Amino acid sequence: MKIDLHSHTKCSDGALTPEELVLRAFNKGVDVLAITDHDTTSALAEARSAIQQHNIPLQLIAGVEISTRWHGFEIHVVGLNIDESNSALKQTLASQIQARDLRAQKIATKLARVIEGYTAESILRRVQAKAQGNSISRVHFAQVILEDGLVSRIQQAFDKYLGRKGKAYAAPEWISIEKAIEVIHAAGGQATLAHPTRYDLKNKWIRKLVDYFAAVNGDAIEVALPRQTNNELIQLATYAQQAKLKSSQGSDFHRVSSYTELGKLLPLPEFCEPVWTDWDLVIPA
Repeated sequence: MKIDLHSHTKCSDGALTPEELVLRAFNKGVDVLAITDHDTTSALAEARSAIQQHNIPLQLIAGVEISTRWHGFEIHVVGLNIDESNSALKQTLASQIQARDLRAQKIATKLARVIEGYTAESILRRVQAKAQGNSISRVHFAQVILEDGLVSRIQQAFDKYLGRKGKAYAAPEWISIEKAIEVIHAAGGQATLAHPTRYDLKNKWIRKLVDYFAAVNGDAIEVALPRQTNNELIQLATYAQQAKLKSSQGSDFHRVSSYTELGKLLPLPEFCEPVWTDWDLVIPA
């Protein structure tokens, strides 16, 4: 069974529509897929409709990736098997979108100060057009900067302008890890620490983050990730086991590229307890 519990659509910073995503997942042999857009669940209804319309044998897991703050770092918490109609979850995600909009305004203002010819109003309009009414992310800013020839790659836009050390970085007003876990549990889901090794943290701080996540009632951490060595896989699996957390896996798919692909992951080590152990996974015929 091929399981991928971390993916994105155009409803946040992904490149595919929900329909395109589930069709690609099916074509790549994925049996169970979680859609985990940033701070929104708006893709789920369209994805379910597409699965039904095309009669795709794919089990969809309702998910979301919530942005949080911890010691000055932006840490992501994935909610899996959530009830997206839960009022506490909906209220929290609405406040997160407001925080995204506020951050977007701050970034636009800073970019206007450091890039000749930019105004806050003009770049914000272009970013909003990129987002197409969905949640705004820094990727949308990076796409505009790339289009204008100021960088040659998306990552360069983050390195020069949008990342923590960038000229236009704006610290977001996200909720705490504890609040994210609380609201995920209120919605009947399981809280998973997303890609612990992707936050530019040293191993000592990764371990602190994992232990803290366990202490505030988190359920699992992502162990199997894209572009990962076997040593990194074993390291994360060991951290999960020692912290008494379950293990998850996900491609964090955003767009078609040579770096990531739906379902393309190293298998979880045998000593891991998968996050889906108690799920009712019934693959449609």
